Amino acid sequence: MNKKILNIREKTIFDGVFTKYFLKSIFSVWFKLAGWTVTKTSPQGAGVAIAAPHTSNWDFLYALGSAILQDIKIYFSIKDSWCHLPLIGSFMMWLGAMPIDRSSKGKGQVELIKAFVAKQKNEKVFFLFTPEGTRGKSDKWKTGFYHVAQDCGIPIFLSKVDYLIKEAGVFHSYTITGDKEDDIKAIQASYKRIAGKFIDKQYPHYEGSLPKITDAEAIVMKAIYSFKGVATRVDIAAKVKRKELSASMLEFLIEKGILEKTNQKGDDVEPCYHLTFLGKGCLLHLYPSLA
Repeated sequence: MNKKILNIREKTIFDGVFTKYFLKSIFSVWFKLAGWTVTKTSPQGAGVAIAAPHTSNWDFLYALGSAILQDIKIYFSIKDSWCHLPLIGSFMMWLGAMPIDRSSKGKGQVELIKAFVAKQKNEKVFFLFTPEGTRGKSDKWKTGFYHVAQDCGIPIFLSKVDYLIKEAGVFHSYTITGDKEDDIKAIQASYKRIAGKFIDKQYPHYEGSLPKITDAEAIVMKAIYSFKGVATRVDIAAKVKRKELSASMLEFLIEKGILEKTNQKGDDVEPCYHLTFLGKGCLLHLYPSLA
């Protein structure tokens, strides 16, 4: 006998009076007393949300709190057999579980999300993934989240629980470029600047807080990014609407490891500048979206 195919439940713990008033009040008081804040960025619509770094069970509570405070619905993957269990299954789906048939190799998950997004176009909905796959020490990411976002045509929301600055929530809405390797490296570079609860367990490895970037430097970085990461000094100056761009600024960004200079084949050839992955990672923190 074939088991019943389950769809994503539309009404969950994130809907109704219980969450809107009671839980929101609880988390609001908790965050205030503990000195935590929610990120200023609150993306609209649906997206695949990365939950990283994941080194403690506390991560989920802070992520849940930030979502409830920003009126965001969270869904997470779970083996569909759990959702078929009497009472337990209904409770799990009420919490936001997405029933996934593992034998479908991800195809079922994509179709479920596509169908749900089509119905919930204006809802703030996060489909949560933990790329590290464990709260223990890891040395790689599972990249299934990337394929789900690509196949569903939705952005990747970069979310964090930063224990150093006590901030939780989404800091960037990433639009996939189609170059998986480049996209993953840029996203991972941004997470090197976020401190998990247990820094020694997180991946990618923590490399300290963000370097201090002025508004002018941030604009130059964004301009270079708009040229697919490579631009001449003249290109950059035109983009930022300046007659002349300070060479010292570019050299300073090179010293910081944010830019690299290439194509220096001769005095008559204008050099090009491109963002390093460190630079791309920093840029994702500086702007909520680069689309």
